[in-house]
Parts: sequence; structure tokens; C-alpha cells
Amino acid sequence: MGAVFGGRRRVPVPVNEPVRAYAPGAAERASLKARLDVMAGETVEIPIVIGGRAIRTGRTLPVVMPHDHRHVLGQCHQASPEHVRQAIDAAMIAHREWSAWSFDDRAAVFLKAADLLSTSWRDTLNAATMLGQSKTVFQAEIDAACETIDFFRFNVAFAQDLLDEQPVSDRGIWNQVEYRALEGFVYAVTPFNFTAIAANLPTAPALMGNTVVWKPSATAMLSAHYVMQLLEAAGLPPGVINMVPGDPIATSEIVLGHRDLAGVHFTGSTTVFNSMWKTIGATTNIYRSYPRIVGETGGKDFILAHPSADVDALLTAVIRGGFEFQGQKCSAASRLYVPRSVWPGLRDRLTATIDALAVGDVRDFRNFMGAVIDRRAFDRIAAYIEYGRAHASVIAGGTADATNGYFVRPTLIETTDPSFKTLEEEIFGPVVTAYVYDDARWEEALELVDRTSPYALTGAVFSQSREAVVQASAALRYAAGNFYINDKPTGAVVGQQPFGGARASGTNDKAGSQLNLTRWVSARTVKETFNPPRDYRYPFMGDE
Repeated sequence: MGAVFGGRRRVPVPVNEPVRAYAPGAAERASLKARLDVMAGETVEIPIVIGGRAIRTGRTLPVVMPHDHRHVLGQCHQASPEHVRQAIDAAMIAHREWSAWSFDDRAAVFLKAADLLSTSWRDTLNAATMLGQSKTVFQAEIDAACETIDFFRFNVAFAQDLLDEQPVSDRGIWNQVEYRALEGFVYAVTPFNFTAIAANLPTAPALMGNTVVWKPSATAMLSAHYVMQLLEAAGLPPGVINMVPGDPIATSEIVLGHRDLAGVHFTGSTTVFNSMWKTIGATTNIYRSYPRIVGETGGKDFILAHPSADVDALLTAVIRGGFEFQGQKCSAASRLYVPRSVWPGLRDRLTATIDALAVGDVRDFRNFMGAVIDRRAFDRIAAYIEYGRAHASVIAGGTADATNGYFVRPTLIETTDPSFKTLEEEIFGPVVTAYVYDDARWEEALELVDRTSPYALTGAVFSQSREAVVQASAALRYAAGNFYINDKPTGAVVGQQPFGGARASGTNDKAGSQLNLTRWVSARTVKETFNPPRDYRYPFMGDE
């Protein structure tokens, strides 16, 4: 039987997934509401997944609705240290075969996952995100559905472009670069606030041939459970991604101390990431190779208005950028700089709008906001609000009630202190602090925005003056990894605005771009000579 020669396949050209509106009367609205009712009535058992096996330890933590914290959605089994070791072993065994698969075969798994999510799995992952993380229907749709789909499709296309990058070959030789998986396993640590991040952090390295130990957030286990099931339905082989819910400190201690750790893909707090980096740096002698460390951490994101700013656009950006998903986005606007000439009119309109925002159960689609994620977050945010009340002025919102759900009203604080605590520290809640500057001190305001926070994730400038935009772009060049002009500093779209920041906000490896994927491969250069020299002597060595 003769050899079969196929053409070189090209992956489908990615297009951003359309965002569904869920308007009254729409079929998708009725379908999602029905799925919400079913899933709210279930108590799901969430197992550990190691080597494709579902493991139930009997040691569980409840998964609850943040907006109705007495309502238990599931029980999540907790991994022991021995399970973490088993997950590492399973990843190392799966690495042998998975890293040897062709790129086309690996890509097919994630392309199928994208198509499943865009159709039959959409309601399930959206509903899990709404119920378990208290996202409104729109916030769940742009995250759990659209952004996750985009990560799967665009990462495949970015990876193909990377593989196509090959060196020049001179006469008589053929040069190639082989993009190998890392030697070892990757540790993915994901947060509660974005289902898409929880899906992307383990799958981006896996696409490039790596195998993964995945530690999801304890407060997003319902959606993590369904992400894992989605990947299995798409044909992901056992052991490629191993999900180990459990104690984060104990898990990290085992993983970061393992000889075969090849990389860390992390989104979470700056403090935790710094601790992990310190541990890795102190123990580099134990590793087979230097681990790749990729982290997206905190943010203290700004909106800066120039005297020429469009007030309607500015108002919308503060409301959407500061308060959607309860301000629990690393990109959320939390500090607002406004010129004195603009502030009086903006303040009155902001106060009225904030006080009118509907907050409640996300199953009621009329609500603009849900609840913050848990009691710990509620207490932390409430303490910041009380500090603002005691040392500045709370001019809108400012109340919190955890009786039935962890509800914090969207809050606007005004301060005259440019170094005020709520202007400098990450709150991760629906709290925006405004500072008013004199119109004539625009350049000083630029300097103030740049130096006030240790973070550099996102930021926005509002101005109808092109000269002011040019000034701001230059002065704030390092103040934000994602910089927005006349738009809110949230809502980065895969393939359009690669996401990530520097300074205390992370390593800026830009999720949703080829830059991130390069971190999960180890290149090998291969030179093949067709007619090698057979004499060591060079012409210059001949007799005179």
C-alpha cells in the first residue's frame, strides 16, 4: 500500500463570536432562562479530575450563589497533597503522547470546543457563570461564551502563524525551527472573575503541546466544572489538563517544589504572584529547566478627563467601566481624574445615575449588577467604603448588605487628597474615587496619574483635543498595558486588544495574542546540510 500525501491544512480564519443581545422576546433569552431554572434547582457534585478520572474524596466545600448565599449549587471535592502529586504524574505521562501529536490534531480539539460552546454548550456555561459568579446575562455572554470561544479560535490561528515563522535557508542547507512543548508540566492558576481566563490559562499551553495541572478558584468551581466537561466532550485526551480544586497554598507548595515544573500561567493577586516568583527564584537549582513565569495580576485603573472631554461618553465610561460585574475586573476603572470645569455637571449626573442602578439577583435581567463574590470580598470592600466615608466624601452609593446576598451598592467617593488610600490601593469592588484637578494643571495631572499607583494595567483618556491625546499617550506610555482613548478601560476583545499590563500588574505577555503562545514553546533550530564538506582545509590555507 503506497504512502498517502495530504495537502497542508490551514485552520479556519477566526472571527470574533457575535454577542447575543438576550432582548425581551428573543429565543436565546427564553432558552437561557430555562437553563438557569434547571441549574438553579440542581446540586452538582464537582469532582477532582486526574488523568481523565473523576475523583470524589468526600471532603467537600459548598458552591453557593453570591446573590443568594444560602442557595447551594454544588459540592466541590477537595484535592489532598497526594492528589496533587497524582495530577503531576498524570500530566507527565500524557505529555509523551500529547506533545507528539501534530499541531492539526491538537488544534482540532479546541476548534471543536469553540463550536460546541457557540451552540449546544452556550446556555450551560453562561448559566453556570451567572449563578456561581453573579454575572449579569451580558457580562456572562461576553465572558463565558464569546471570549472563551475567541480564545480557542484565535489561539489556534496565532499558533499556526507562529509555526509558519521559519528562518532563511542558504544554498545547500535547509534551516528549520521546531517549536517544542516545554519539558515538564505547566501549572495554571485561575481566578473567579472571568470564566474565559479559567478556560484560557490551561488551554493555551495545552494547544502548544504542554500538559497542565489546573488549580481553579474555589469561588468559580461551577463554571470550571463545566469548562472541564466541555473540553472532554471536544476530545481532549486524559491527563492533558488535570483539575485539582483544593487548598491553594498546599497545592502550590507541592507544584512549585517539583523538578518537572516547566511553567506557571497565573492570574490573581500581585501578592500571591510575588510569593510564587520568590519561591521559584529561590529554588531554581531543583528544576530540570528554568520555568516560564507568566502572570497577570492587579490593577488600579484610571479614567482621565481633559477639559475638552465629551461628558456623555465620560459618564458612560465611568458607569460601565467602574461598576459592571461589581467592579470585580482587574481592568475596572477605580480612579477618576476630572478637571474642575467639568466636575460639577458630571458629579450631579453621576450621582443620579449611580443611585438609580438596579442591583440584585442576576436571574432578573433588569439588574445592572449582581453581588460581590463572597463574604471576604464583601467585608474588604465595605471597609474601604467606610474609610472613604470617614476621611473623604461618599457622594453616591456607600451601602452594603449581606443578609441574603453579598450586595454592595455602586459607590462614588470624592477626595481632595491625590494620595488618598482608595486612589492607590486595589479594592476589586464597585468603588470609584474621584479627584478634581485645576484645568490649567493638565500636565501635572498626567504626572499624577502615572505615579499614584504601582499598577499599570488599563487606563483611559477622554479628550476632543488631539493635542491632549498625544500628550497623554506620551506621558502615560508605561502607565497602562491597555490604553483607551475616549472609551472605558474594560472589555478587551481577543484578537483586537491583546490584554496585559506591566509594573505591579504582571509580565505583560498579552493573553489573546501570539506573544502569549511563545512562552509555552521551547524552540529548537535544525540545520540540515545536503552536501557536507569532506575536507577540513579552507582555501586560504593553500601555498603562496
